[in-house]
Amino acid sequence: MPTRTDGRRVDAATQAHVRRTAVKAVRAGMTQTAAAATFGVSGRAVNKWMAVDKTGGLRALAAKQRGRPVGAGRLSAAQASKIRQQILDKMPDQLKLRFFLWTRAAVVALLAREYDVAVSLTTVCRYLKAWGFRVQQPVRRAYERNDAAIARWLKTEYPAIVRDAKREGATIYWGDEMGLRSAHVTGTSYALVGQTPVVRATGQRFGCSMISAITNRGHLVFRVFHGTFRAPMFVDFMRRLRLQSPGKVYLIVDGHPTHRSKIAKAFVAANTTDFRLIQLPGYCPELNPDELLNQDVKTNALGKSRPRSREEMMTAVRRHRFRRQKQPHVIKNLFQEKHVRYAA
Repeated sequence: MPTRTDGRRVDAATQAHVRRTAVKAVRAGMTQTAAAATFGVSGRAVNKWMAVDKTGGLRALAAKQRGRPVGAGRLSAAQASKIRQQILDKMPDQLKLRFFLWTRAAVVALLAREYDVAVSLTTVCRYLKAWGFRVQQPVRRAYERNDAAIARWLKTEYPAIVRDAKREGATIYWGDEMGLRSAHVTGTSYALVGQTPVVRATGQRFGCSMISAITNRGHLVFRVFHGTFRAPMFVDFMRRLRLQSPGKVYLIVDGHPTHRSKIAKAFVAANTTDFRLIQLPGYCPELNPDELLNQDVKTNALGKSRPRSREEMMTAVRRHRFRRQKQPHVIKNLFQEKHVRYAA
């Protein structure tokens, strides 16, 4: 039985000669099956050649350039490095592309515009993987944030705060507050495709509030209460924090209006020897590790319970916070996040 020729091991000119000879033989009366056996190719190949011959003649069976088109999907090391840096430094709209997030299509458009290189989505995916990129959910950042002020805080201001705290024997606390609502739903659940899982919970609307402060040594203090967070509540929290702390207290908070209220400033001014209130730059919640603890409460305390009343909700939140007070290693780990790594 004749063996088939592996066309991948034959040069382009020889392949074209075989195609034309087989087509001429079929034109002369040989069956396609016989031609395939004679020339050592598949019957499917001969059938394809005959179809090409009907539309374009023998010229259409001439040798063509093999492989991908010239310039398609080929980036030099310098080009690849530049594209990677552009993706790191800018978002697509900042580069005047019609996208707002980096997707494979956005990278395809960038390559076409910068280097006139046409690549497939699959090729772009390989490029991105080789450059160290993975699909991730983006983090929301406010337009109003001052990146220069944030950089100055991390590089200059916070190190100075640490030095002052060591000199005065003070403890640095990070404080924040949040509201909790009965309609909050978090977490995921397995379900059949196309059937959204249903969570049974009360239809009543209620909530509670909480204020807390943590240290990078793993210490946690908190207060759960009912009602809106107002300046008197914040002042009372600062007073209690000062009374139960053995030394001076440095409390770092965000720019909430309550933190900048007149009575809060008056309290700090009257207790400068053992209390200092410090504000973070505006619109940078990622710098406050207590924000991560708030998310922990929403996910693991409220999200995994179904309180039927405000009292049940407050009990669940208190119980979870008491548990975290006995787990200082969990609190310490919050300071190891890449965007909140502060000195101990």
